[in-house]
Amino acid sequence: MAFPNLFFILSLAMVLSLSSYIHVSLAARHLLDTPAAPPPALTVPTIPSLPKPTLPTFSPLPSLPTLPKAALPPLPSVPTLPKATLPPLPSVPTLPKATLPTLPTNPTLQPLPSSQVPSLPKPALPTLPTTPKVTLPPLPANPILPTFPTTIPSIPTIPSIPFFSPPPSN
Repeated sequence: MAFPNLFFILSLAMVLSLSSYIHVSLAARHLLDTPAAPPPALTVPTIPSLPKPTLPTFSPLPSLPTLPKAALPPLPSVPTLPKATLPPLPSVPTLPKATLPTLPTNPTLQPLPSSQVPSLPKPALPTLPTTPKVTLPPLPANPILPTFPTTIPSIPTIPSIPFFSPPPSN
C-alpha cells in the first residue's frame, strides 16, 4: 500500500507543477498582447531657493586717542673745524747735467801675417785581428719561471638530484 500513496503524491506534484507552468506561460502571453504604455515623463525636481546670507553688523570701532606730539630738543650745532693747510713741499734741487768723458777710438789693427800651418801626416790605423765565430750552447731550462698548462681542463658535470627531477613517465 505504500506504493499507491507514493504514486498518488508524485502524480499530484507533477500536475500542480505543470499547471503552474501553464499559468505562467499564459500570463506571459497576456503581457505580450497588451499595448505598451508610454514611458512616464521625466520630471526634474525643483531646487528650493536658498536664503540670502546676511552679514552681521558690528558697532563702529572706537577712535584712537591722539597722542601729544613729542618735542625733540634741538640738535647741537656741529662746530666748524679750521681748514687744514699743508706746508708747501720742498722743491727738488736740479742736478747738474753729467758729462761723460769721450771714449778713445779703436785703433785699427794690422792684419795678421798669413802663415801656413804644415799639414801633419795621417797615421795608418792598425788592423784589428778577426775574432773566431763562437756558437753558444742552448740555455738550460730556468727552474725559476713557472710553466703554464696549454690545455683547459674540462669541468665535471653535476650529478642530478632525483628529488628535483620529474618522475619517470609510465
